[in-house]
Amino acid sequence: MIEQENFAVEVIYALPNQQKRISVMVPPGTRCIDAVKQSDMCRFFPEIDLEKVKLGIFSRAVKHDEVLLPGQRVEIYRPLIADPKDIRRKRAEKAKEEGRANKVTGGRS
Repeated sequence: MIEQENFAVEVIYALPNQQKRISVMVPPGTRCIDAVKQSDMCRFFPEIDLEKVKLGIFSRAVKHDEVLLPGQRVEIYRPLIADPKDIRRKRAEKAKEEGRANKVTGGRS
């Protein structure tokens, strides 16, 4: 049996004004959450909650236990501070009030 070698993956976390990228060497079969733990990203950003954090690989949401492949990048997502649906609804209401949208249909006037 041929033993597979460890490979590099990148773990990234971004804030509006800074980002951190950490490359880690992992064995085959490593899960996303394991790579995040190995990167020790929480040392730099203690607000990351490893139990609840949302993860992705190249902008695609993944489960914590998804197995990594060589060259992948695990993205740690920040929690949403506002619901996008609420933001769109408020923007539409404001447009109606300002006369930029039809008061009945909500479409542009």
